[in-house]
Amino acid sequence: MRWALVKVCLAVTTMVVVAFAVPLGLVVKEMARDRAFSNAEREAAAVAPALSITADRDKLERVVASAGADSGMAVHLPAADGRAALDLGRQRAAHRDIEAVRKLGRASTTSVGGGSTLLQPVALSSGTAVVEVYVPESEVSNGVGTAWAVLAGVGLALIVGSVAVADRLGVRMVQPAQRLVEGAHELGEGKLGARVPEEGPNELRLAAVAFNSMADQVVQLLANERELAADLSHRLRTPLTVLRLNAASLGGGPAAEQTRTAVAQLEREVDTIIRTAREAKPQTAAAGPGAGCDAAEVVRERMDFWSALAEDEGRKWRVAGVERPVRIPVARADLAAALDALLGNVFRHTAEGTAFAVDVHNGEDAVIVLISDAGPGISDPEAAMARGRGSGSAGSTGLGLDIVRRLAEATGGDVRIGSSVLGGTEVRIWFQLDGRKPGGKGHRGAVRRRRSGKLVSTFNRPRSLP
Repeated sequence: MRWALVKVCLAVTTMVVVAFAVPLGLVVKEMARDRAFSNAEREAAAVAPALSITADRDKLERVVASAGADSGMAVHLPAADGRAALDLGRQRAAHRDIEAVRKLGRASTTSVGGGSTLLQPVALSSGTAVVEVYVPESEVSNGVGTAWAVLAGVGLALIVGSVAVADRLGVRMVQPAQRLVEGAHELGEGKLGARVPEEGPNELRLAAVAFNSMADQVVQLLANERELAADLSHRLRTPLTVLRLNAASLGGGPAAEQTRTAVAQLEREVDTIIRTAREAKPQTAAAGPGAGCDAAEVVRERMDFWSALAEDEGRKWRVAGVERPVRIPVARADLAAALDALLGNVFRHTAEGTAFAVDVHNGEDAVIVLISDAGPGISDPEAAMARGRGSGSAGSTGLGLDIVRRLAEATGGDVRIGSSVLGGTEVRIWFQLDGRKPGGKGHRGAVRRRRSGKLVSTFNRPRSLP
């Protein structure tokens, strides 16, 4: 925008300067020519009285010598009273031109070598004399070059000045616009403190005011949302307290201990939600070297928790790829919540006895976690991924898969739903280790293709369930 304004101003100023300077230069040249011939006419007029008084050659030569400098004047007297025609001074004009002026009785100019001559007729009693005044080309163009140079300098100064002014105006307009764009990018990246100086032209100043007001409203809305989440979570404390007291009265036994463990875990999760909601920054993605968690350890821990319920319901299950540590840039609590959401969906939306499996694949720049089951599958994966839509079955809020999706996307990864080798649903969570979007080299060995109308994963499949 800035350079466009400078180019427009340069073009307009150049056209204006040319439109005025060229005619003015021609006028200056014409004025110099008129001045030179006006001087020649005055010199010719100075000789006319002497021609009327005397025809003596010596006297006329003195008059011509005193009136014309550098032999620039000549006088041509006609023949009269038996006296031959007399030519005084250096003749430059042709005889036919002199005779034409004498015959017509009108002044005339003619071109000669090195300049021009003015032929001025003078009426005498004996006939018409012609005074010839030589006007050299240097006198005609005297001062024209200097005047043109001055005009060119003034025009150039005007162009440079206009470009400088346009550049300053462009900076005054462009900088606020650039700051507005930068502020919008920062706000889009999650930097809620981004604000724009309210300066510049009136329109951009109003835009900055609107942007800052919008940013303040966004901060306020996010704060209200965090407080609402904290308040809603806090309401769970009362029923959790009752549940904990009831679990304490169950006595001994594996089932009672598992119930108490589940209640304690639920209380910890509620406390984590309240703390996270009231913090200024979300704790979804870990930051800094060494941050994150061991995905293999978290998977083992959660599978230990869900395995007890799986045994009660007669479900076959298996875990693969958790023998070695697998670091991912995700907070431990967030990964545990995501796994619980997906495994909870398996138990909630499949019949008892349905098998399931969890696989962890560790690549060079990505970690993939697969949760597969042998249930009926999901008929509309896109609808299931939509926030608030759920699977369409009873008890589904549609938030579990959305939590998992946002967790994966925070690392640059994604979540896909397809068909598993067990015959049911396969949820693939892609955690990008270097923060890049999936789709390049990071998908080596994890390319997905369509086969027989179904989405099929080319990951190494887990061994058959026992």
